[in-house]
Amino acid sequence: MNPALNASRFASPIVELRQYTLKPGQRETLIALFDREFVETQEATGMTVIGQFRDLDRPDMFVWLRGFEDMTARKNALTAFYDGPVWAAHKDAANATMIDSDDVLLLKPAWRGAEFDLRPAAAEAKSMSDDRRLPGFVEISIHHLQPGTEASFAERFRTETLPQMTDGAQVLAAFITERAENTFPRLPVRAGETVFVAVTAAAGAAAPRGPSEYAAPEVTRTQTLRLAPTRRSLLG
Repeated sequence: MNPALNASRFASPIVELRQYTLKPGQRETLIALFDREFVETQEATGMTVIGQFRDLDRPDMFVWLRGFEDMTARKNALTAFYDGPVWAAHKDAANATMIDSDDVLLLKPAWRGAEFDLRPAAAEAKSMSDDRRLPGFVEISIHHLQPGTEASFAERFRTETLPQMTDGAQVLAAFITERAENTFPRLPVRAGETVFVAVTAAAGAAAPRGPSEYAAPEVTRTQTLRLAPTRRSLLG
């Protein structure tokens, strides 16, 4: 973890949720490469590598999150990394594991204070070796909404759903679609989406049962990602 990361970086007001479809049997190859080469080197450009995960239900899916202070910082950080020597040295090996890497949602906090607070996780990561860090489980629920309903949906979720959650699940962050223009078009994002995303975690041997089945008239469909963090994942 880069010691220069500050509190605003840990909050990551702009977040990418990235889902990669990999070639059969290649997930562990990508995870080993990612955890070895792409964590500190991305953070050195000004972004935060929030978490990287194995999808528990789809063996050829790799899911990860990274964050930025704003859209200008995103452009600068991505330009520095993808034009830099580390990506040049390892991009062929990384790309060789992938079928598709364009399933990307660009997100912002659903309400003030809904972003990640990763400072406790960063402090713990500094004090523990990779071998001692035993990952919990993370669930990401992606609610696809009718256009223009994300603000009202988020407010009802905050005031009605969060107080009713039980079974040890904890909502770590909640996001809605960021509609700003993609400042780094070399990497596409899913334009035209209206989503509400909740990230839920629980320690222990079972994946959390978060708000994935939250029903509302605004929701057109819900996708639930049940995830196990890698050893180098900050979130987990």
